[in-house]
Amino acid sequence: MKRSRITNPVPILAGLLTSLLLATFAYSVDTPASPVSHAARGFAAPYDAAKEITLTGNVQEVVTKHAPGTPPGTHLLVAGPHGIVDAHLGPNLSKDTQEALHLGTPVQIIGAMATLHGKSILLARQLIFGGRIVTIRSPHGFLVQGRQPGAASSEHQRNAGTESNGGSR
Repeated sequence: MKRSRITNPVPILAGLLTSLLLATFAYSVDTPASPVSHAARGFAAPYDAAKEITLTGNVQEVVTKHAPGTPPGTHLLVAGPHGIVDAHLGPNLSKDTQEALHLGTPVQIIGAMATLHGKSILLARQLIFGGRIVTIRSPHGFLVQGRQPGAASSEHQRNAGTESNGGSR
């Protein structure tokens, strides 16, 4: 029995890659386009910017321990005009912001209501309290990943209206 040995694998590899490329192209041409949705979807509930609300109330509880059936991260239970609302602030809230939130703190939260596992929660996009403006989500509902380079800090935003540019102190 004679064994044949491949001495030049380049033509075989080129043929395999070409076949793979053609198969991928043929699949993508036949696949129908999915409908476009403006609601952000992640591991949790969708964020619908068209249904944003502003909630004004007082903090009843700050929950940092994850509970089953809720998105991970900090939650604020806020007493508003329609009762207690669970506001999801996400996992990226700074330690100083968490420490500044306590029972009775007046807050304003801009976000969209969503239902997750049969429970209504407010997906917070922006949290305003004590002269601070804290951005939690982008306008499309995606969680902000901490402080981005060049982003204004809460302290800067608080003092922005009282400082002048270009002068010395």
